[in-house]
Amino acid sequence: MNNVLKKQPSILIIIALIGFPQISESIFTPILPALSSGMHVSAQKTQLTMSTYFLMFAFGVLFFGWLSDKHGRKPAMLFGLAIYLLGNIGLLYTENFSYILVFRMVQAFGASAGSVITQTIMRESFYGIEGEKVFAKVGAALALSPALGPLIGGYLQSSYGYRSVFATLVSMAVALLLYTGVRLPETRNVDTIEKHVSWIVAIKELAKSSKVWGYAVLISGVNGILFSYYAEAPFVFIKGFQLSTVQYGWTGLIIAGAILSGSIITNFLANILTGFQLIEISLVVSLLGVLVMFCGANRHLNLMFVSILFVFIGLNMMLPIVLSQALIGFEHIIGLASGIFSFAYYMLISALTYLMTIMHNGSLFALPTYVLILLMAMTLSLILIKDRK
Repeated sequence: MNNVLKKQPSILIIIALIGFPQISESIFTPILPALSSGMHVSAQKTQLTMSTYFLMFAFGVLFFGWLSDKHGRKPAMLFGLAIYLLGNIGLLYTENFSYILVFRMVQAFGASAGSVITQTIMRESFYGIEGEKVFAKVGAALALSPALGPLIGGYLQSSYGYRSVFATLVSMAVALLLYTGVRLPETRNVDTIEKHVSWIVAIKELAKSSKVWGYAVLISGVNGILFSYYAEAPFVFIKGFQLSTVQYGWTGLIIAGAILSGSIITNFLANILTGFQLIEISLVVSLLGVLVMFCGANRHLNLMFVSILFVFIGLNMMLPIVLSQALIGFEHIIGLASGIFSFAYYMLISALTYLMTIMHNGSLFALPTYVLILLMAMTLSLILIKDRK
């Protein structure tokens, strides 16, 4: 598949479209305790807004991967953003927690277009080391989203209440619809337009590759840890360490620093080390971080901050490599392959986030224990990938 330079999207629109699903998730986390009180439901029930989000997100990436191959990247993205807007409007006006869950899933279904279609656009526009560097640069820019999300959400919750977060998401959806309509080019290759591959054929091709599913476990682990952290962290810091919602919002800077650092390190080391070597180093860094997290759980706030920094530096060293390499060899069905691949790992993310909800017991040790379990599973997956390479 040839790279058509005039069809390459700008880095700015890539960042906007791949970043808004993450902002939609991270801006939500500071309001979980207030949502629990305001809706008169338990902490475990409010955490369901995280796991159900990824459940519907998984079905969304499958649908929009197919739709973008059939009708084009831009029309599919605009349709997804329209659904995303509808979900946010529903969140703003509903008074019932059951409907909060329903509209949260509508929001997630629409937001999934930003993930799967943008990754498809990147994979068909940039290749090889250039692709790894583009993913790393986008990852570095996206470091702002986990900082801005909790910070904005915490400020809005503290000043205006949790519904102001929903109003902000409505405004963001409108702005993205307009921006995408004007600035997003159509990047789908003519070969993809003319050749339609069935779901069954694509699934069979992907199923034959142990590398693909090994990478799916690694991506699920990275995001499972991230979003399990988002689900549990408000209760760790606001309830456990007695931080205010605004103070908790500032902790997003730690995640931002970790994402930025991990992306910069990957961008530098990509010319020196192989992808497997980078992934191995990243797992070691994250494992060292989680050991410090156990110490921080003994009511040592500064150690908790340090541990989070190292855990997420490691994870974000790994992520650009895994994302760029996972579907090499499937360029002929890249939209559909991206959808199926993303569906698999988002289903895992949903399950992993739900397991964090089950493990929630008010103890500060629940989070480090869960992170350690996931890192061990990721290490095993990497070993299996190397053995079958």
